[in-house]
Amino acid sequence: MPSLLDRFLRYVAIDSQAREDAGTYPSTPGQLVLGRMLVDELRAIGLNDASIDEHGIVMASIPASKGVSADVPVIAWLAHVDTSPETSGKDVKPIVHREYRGGDITLPGDPSRVIRVADNPDLTRLHGKTIVTSDGTTLLGADDKSGIAAIMTAAEHLMSHPDAPRGRVRICFTCDEEIGHGVDHIDLKRLDAAVAYTLDGSGSGSIDCETFSADLAIVTVHGVNTHPSEGKGRMVNAVRILGDFLSRMPWQRMSPETTDGRDGFLHPYVIEGGVARATARVLLRDFETARLAEQADLLRSISVALQREHPRARIEIDIKKQYRNMGDGLAKEPRAVAYAEEAMKRLGIEPRREIIRGGTDGSRLTEIGLPTPNLATGEHNPHSPLEWTCVEEMQMAADVLVSLAGVWARPGETARPG
Repeated sequence: MPSLLDRFLRYVAIDSQAREDAGTYPSTPGQLVLGRMLVDELRAIGLNDASIDEHGIVMASIPASKGVSADVPVIAWLAHVDTSPETSGKDVKPIVHREYRGGDITLPGDPSRVIRVADNPDLTRLHGKTIVTSDGTTLLGADDKSGIAAIMTAAEHLMSHPDAPRGRVRICFTCDEEIGHGVDHIDLKRLDAAVAYTLDGSGSGSIDCETFSADLAIVTVHGVNTHPSEGKGRMVNAVRILGDFLSRMPWQRMSPETTDGRDGFLHPYVIEGGVARATARVLLRDFETARLAEQADLLRSISVALQREHPRARIEIDIKKQYRNMGDGLAKEPRAVAYAEEAMKRLGIEPRREIIRGGTDGSRLTEIGLPTPNLATGEHNPHSPLEWTCVEEMQMAADVLVSLAGVWARPGETARPG
């Protein structure tokens, strides 16, 4: 069977970058190409029920080992096939840095791009390991093809070790996670799992137990356009009013540039339009879900003040729900995180419970009733040409999955799985 590195290099060669404006699901054909490849590989290792549906969702089952009680809960492993729309994922040229000796890594495709140890302190503990980067002209795609490679490697291991203790394990690969639609077409009855784990985290040893709660505000200013030569008393410039709106949003607080930890923020990230109509998209983020309403009220108060100053304009604010803090749902099934910790400890890994200033497929899955923490896979610098991964961390993620299956099958045992 191919090695984990072989798999990973094959996956990143496929352009599966998501597109926000596509109007289709999945948003790009490359996601279907990768999904079909994964179905073929799953069947090759013995998962005969592997399939891909019309939405590009891949599912397959690892059967329970003999002697394991039928009462053992079914668990699921998930990763997403798409890559970020923020940086090109076409013609990725991965570079394998074997026996990394330390120091900064200059990317040869664009020598101005350097992965600096000062910005990547995790590199200091990876001397002698195998690091994979792009050449600097594209992202690498470790988000989330590291997760896919780890799942495929763990699945192959369990299928070649039929006596390794585990209940039934479901595998699921989703599409368009990077644009917020990863679980739009997940059928929980078909997935048929009691607990799930997304493989989409950084480094090693981390268990993401909380995410932001998230909404999106679309601010639209309707103005009146005339030729500027005749604008006096007639023109209402939506661009100018929108700019004023954004300037009144707090930026010395409640912005990504000035917050960390558990602090929430408001983040305008897209502006479009002209004199007659201008829009801004603003991310609302906080670990306390109730505070999203407070953030929305702040935006509305700015709108009311501007509306008074520009009575001929019309300002609309449309709030769209996105996802919620997975911590709220995980509290209802404490085994999801506790068993992940035990699986890591059986391998000599010290687990770390962490929070994400973002979201995962697990955020939405947990909200709709499937508890889904997120596990480390060796990703670093996602969405960037400076993205990199470590092969040994990916292998560790695969080992954790094998151990996790054993913990759910026999949680009382302390010995490491064979």
